[in-house]
Amino acid sequence: MRKLCSALWVMSLLASGTAWAQAFPANEAGVTMGHWHLNTRDVEANKRMFVAMGGTAIKAGNFEVVRFPGVAVYLHLAQGAPPPAGGTVGTVVNHVGFLVQDVQESVARWKAASVPVLAGNNGRTDQAFVVTPDELRIEILEDKNQTFPIQHHHIHFNVPESSIDEIQAWYSKIFGAKPGMRGQNKAADLPGANLTFSVAATPTVTTKGRVLDHIGFDVNGLEAFCKKLEAAGITLDRPYTKNPQTGGALAFIHDPWGTYIELNERPNPL
Repeated sequence: MRKLCSALWVMSLLASGTAWAQAFPANEAGVTMGHWHLNTRDVEANKRMFVAMGGTAIKAGNFEVVRFPGVAVYLHLAQGAPPPAGGTVGTVVNHVGFLVQDVQESVARWKAASVPVLAGNNGRTDQAFVVTPDELRIEILEDKNQTFPIQHHHIHFNVPESSIDEIQAWYSKIFGAKPGMRGQNKAADLPGANLTFSVAATPTVTTKGRVLDHIGFDVNGLEAFCKKLEAAGITLDRPYTKNPQTGGALAFIHDPWGTYIELNERPNPL
């Protein structure tokens, strides 16, 4: 049984907009899954949808957040910013995923609450998809033995076939993700998230500017972690930035395939 560690904190003064989160304990590299940051045209409508799916809505600074075991979902579109350039399909992150205890029970309940649900592939009853109005694609899978009614499960990357081994090795080296398989796909596991790697049928683009603008990992000892990234030749798109009032910190990077990634250090977990 996976044990949940509830971690609540606030860093609302940082311009990137960190917020309360609910994460699993970090791995040996000090890393755990943190958040999805969505460029959301209609914050309230999306908040209602995620709450209907089983999340808990909270407010942190200027951000509306819905948290689930394993991930916090940020709903935001900066004032004056353009709407998302498109959905997740076509980007390096094709979709994200949740696990529920019973897919068909969840689907019936969500449809009654006007959540946009699509059937599973090839008539599967243990799979469904939610596609938001902003075209965030969410796969829903079933695990009848899991502890939580719903929890974060995976981030599904699409990359060229020649990059499958490389991306698995990169996330294993940089974030300490444990390499393995998920079904027929190579994968790597972090606390709170399976990272799944599939072959892209067509060329993909960066996540930045799309509905899923970036994913976030929480990192213990972020300043030292960033120095290791730079020593490994990884460019910080936003350098290590500390909030002296909270003790929290953040930085941004891209992976080599165009995934925009926020790194957060969140002090004093409860």
